[in-house]
Amino acid sequence: MQYPYSRVAVVIPAYNEAETVAGVVRVARELTPEVVVASDGSSDDTARAAREAGARVVELAENAGKGPALKAALEATDAEVVVMLDADLMGLTRGHLEVLLRPVLDGELDMSIGVFEGGGFVTDWGNKLTPHLSGQRACRRAWLLGVPRLGDERWPEPPITDHLKATGARWGYVELPQLRQVLKEKKRGFWKGVGFRTRMYAELLTYRARKKREG
Repeated sequence: MQYPYSRVAVVIPAYNEAETVAGVVRVARELTPEVVVASDGSSDDTARAAREAGARVVELAENAGKGPALKAALEATDAEVVVMLDADLMGLTRGHLEVLLRPVLDGELDMSIGVFEGGGFVTDWGNKLTPHLSGQRACRRAWLLGVPRLGDERWPEPPITDHLKATGARWGYVELPQLRQVLKEKKRGFWKGVGFRTRMYAELLTYRARKKREG
């Protein structure tokens, strides 16, 4: 793929993803040498694994959430276009990254959002039920840094969705075949995974109320 922009970077927020982040980084580096991982106060070897796989690593001192980690990764590069990836992807290929990038680089979309297809029933179902929460995206870096509250919310997807609507940006979904995520219940143990997922959805569901309350 020939890029019309000066540089493309891949940015990966990660919290305790030592077992999977290196694989994601290695595939990202097939596309571009500029891969930035923001380790969100990880207590495992996430930072080391990402660094050894070839990423530039930003380490947050405390677990602040995906939003602050994403912002830190964006601020660590000056690439014009970025691909956002989750750190727990399985089955990722360079082809997936090109599918995400193509509509942005061709000027068809301001943001593309990836949706799993055929990677497994549970992750497919969850991703299709709430596709607006997908962590696989491509867009202009400057636009993403302009999202209000990006670095204030643990989960940045709701503020991004609001900004897409507020700015009239062109966005759309693209299918990412045979791609999936490791379930939280498998990564963290069943009950810890359930608790993590419950807290995540609670914060996502209360986003608008907190936004209104905080002005």
